[in-house]
Amino acid sequence: MTRDDYARRMVRAGQSAANAGLAGLIVTPGPDLTWLCGYRPPAVTERLTALVIAPGHRPRLLVPELERPDAERSSGAGAVDVSGWSDGIDPYAQVAKWLDPQGRYGVSDSTWAMHLLGLQRSLPGSTYGALTEMLPMLRAVKDAHEVARLAAAGAAADATYEEILGVRFAGRRESDVAADLARMLTKHGHSQVDFTVVGSGPNGANPHHEAGERIIQDGDMVVLDFGGLKDGYGSDTTRTVHVGEPGAEERKVHDIVREAQQAAFEAVRPGVACQEIDRVARKVIRAAGYGEYFIHRTGHGIGVTTHEPPYMVEGEHLPLVPGMCFSIEPGIYLPGRFGVRIEDIVTCTESGGRRLNETAREMAVVG
Repeated sequence: MTRDDYARRMVRAGQSAANAGLAGLIVTPGPDLTWLCGYRPPAVTERLTALVIAPGHRPRLLVPELERPDAERSSGAGAVDVSGWSDGIDPYAQVAKWLDPQGRYGVSDSTWAMHLLGLQRSLPGSTYGALTEMLPMLRAVKDAHEVARLAAAGAAADATYEEILGVRFAGRRESDVAADLARMLTKHGHSQVDFTVVGSGPNGANPHHEAGERIIQDGDMVVLDFGGLKDGYGSDTTRTVHVGEPGAEERKVHDIVREAQQAAFEAVRPGVACQEIDRVARKVIRAAGYGEYFIHRTGHGIGVTTHEPPYMVEGEHLPLVPGMCFSIEPGIYLPGRFGVRIEDIVTCTESGGRRLNETAREMAVVG
């Protein structure tokens, strides 16, 4: 990413703010700050760091004086004016000079309450809204460079899955297999591992089960959901494997989930509402008699974080746009017995969907 890349992002963000009737954006440390201007503070503390983007004005970044050298060396620094503030000075009053006293601003979701309250004290006539509510599409549509990074992250996760199929499952703890997944993700280029869900047997009926001390047994269904960041962009994939030969109902449930995932993927095309992807997957599972056991949304966006807008869920009317990247991950969870989930990252193109995960979606048998 170059200075010009970040400059274009900030210009687009300012234009989007104006189109939404906002006076501008206030962005504090977190994924939005890194995505917009390329700056990641060395530490997130009580000291205020804030990027202000206002239509028609050059972006401004206020940082603690002791962190100013880091900000001025960041990859997008040339596209933003960097100012420092010293301990003993009110940083909110300094930011207030850049703001419309009666303006409405979009604020990054990760902004600490103490910082937002400090701004409100300095400008009591100003109002604020969460960035994902005010500008839900800001990071949702990826450019070709971003899609390429997401594809590379997906390929690394795929390589991890192919490798994990060769390890022993039976007789080992869930946490042992989770450690294998983390090690393999790192081996295949991930700089950050965000999650390694290993849900064996009845634990698989908990979609966000944290790998524990349960010993995986022959005859277990095992949900493997793992991902993280590679070169700043996320991966997230799920496959469900079986230890030894599966029974008839296990095969049936797995086939239903696979059919639902395929149907939802085939529904991806520009202009389709996000909720329609959820409806298509849910319709297949409901028709098979397992509707009450599909207990979460069908998908979420992915980019510089592993969960971000858009969301494939009932009530989300945003239309799919080429460049959107998101998961499709229906599941069935039978309490006390087992769970099945199949997940790929998909990008919307002009002609439909393109999977960024390519490993087999048929049930794999492991030892």
